[in-house]
Amino acid sequence: MMRRAALIVLDGLGVGAAQDAAVWGDAGSATLGNVVRATPGLELPALTALGLGHCGDTGLPRPTHTLAAHGTAQPLSQGKDSTTGHWELCGVVLERPFPTFPQGFPAALLDTFASRTGRRVIGNVAASGTAILDRLGAQHIASGDWIVYTSADSVFQLAAHESVVPLTELYPACEIARELLVGPLGVARVIARPFRGADGRWERTASRRDFSLEPVAPTLLDHLASAGIPVTGVGKVDDLFAGRGVTSTHAATNAEAYALIDRALGTMESGLLLANVIEFDQSWGHRNDVAGFAGGLEELDRWIAGAIDRVRPDDLIIFTADHGNDPTTPSTDHSRERVPLLIAGGKVRPVSIGERATFADAGQTIADFLGVKPLAAGTSFLREVWAE
Repeated sequence: MMRRAALIVLDGLGVGAAQDAAVWGDAGSATLGNVVRATPGLELPALTALGLGHCGDTGLPRPTHTLAAHGTAQPLSQGKDSTTGHWELCGVVLERPFPTFPQGFPAALLDTFASRTGRRVIGNVAASGTAILDRLGAQHIASGDWIVYTSADSVFQLAAHESVVPLTELYPACEIARELLVGPLGVARVIARPFRGADGRWERTASRRDFSLEPVAPTLLDHLASAGIPVTGVGKVDDLFAGRGVTSTHAATNAEAYALIDRALGTMESGLLLANVIEFDQSWGHRNDVAGFAGGLEELDRWIAGAIDRVRPDDLIIFTADHGNDPTTPSTDHSRERVPLLIAGGKVRPVSIGERATFADAGQTIADFLGVKPLAAGTSFLREVWAE
């Protein structure tokens, strides 16, 4: 049977504090609900009709009759970053979080990195991407030194001005960092952060690239590859899985991602479409930009109405998220939140699937739908929603 499934991850679009949010310092976070409440007059008719209002703390109306099945999922993995969230969606639950370095990375590591790359290091602090450029951008241009920084997440971020360090040097330097950051230093991602502009007018470019650890266990993508079922990627999903089981076309904006998703749904004959829609997290969540986030929701609503019309009768489409990133809170980091589950398709019954114990239920359902080996984690809800 030639079936098609799509797992579309709206990066950072959490729908209310997870059960253990207080442990992670995220009590009160509710990304979607707080943005809606902070934006009087915001209306999302297409998402409301699908049933998003039934997916946790959304601030949206809850119509009696919906067009899609709906529910939420709690995070089970120990972490609240994109790698952890995407891995869990695809069946890998982490029992221990990736290491973080809020006080900076060890001097011995940075000395080795500097020696191998031929440039010294400045920074080595936890900071937002815009603040670190305001602080060190001019010094970097004058010295040619790497800007190294981290955040509350498990990341080693390497920033360089494109006129000082070309991408052909930046990316190999990130590969060296990835090689060094293993074991107790094994951060989830090394991130290349190229930028351009002048002092006070810095601009990060679309040439960002993530260098992730390989998944620690087989994922949905591995099972599909073993069965010879194709996977089409949109956005940074190939980076998050270290290229294992997926290649992807990257998108710098949500609009680009939506266009790529439309193209894939128009051409795919079978298999899985795995997409990451990045700006709710990257452009608005991390920058506490409530107005931008609200505008992004309106853009999503306009797009999704047409996208649903293009779904084939036998398709299974799941819209979800990987964590929260609440722009209404003082934090500029990810938040430990539940994620929405909106399930659409011509044969999908528009029922509630309740609150699931793990994100992995989404991946397990797709494995069930596409007829591959079950994942190690998660419970399929296919029988609950599929009318056939």
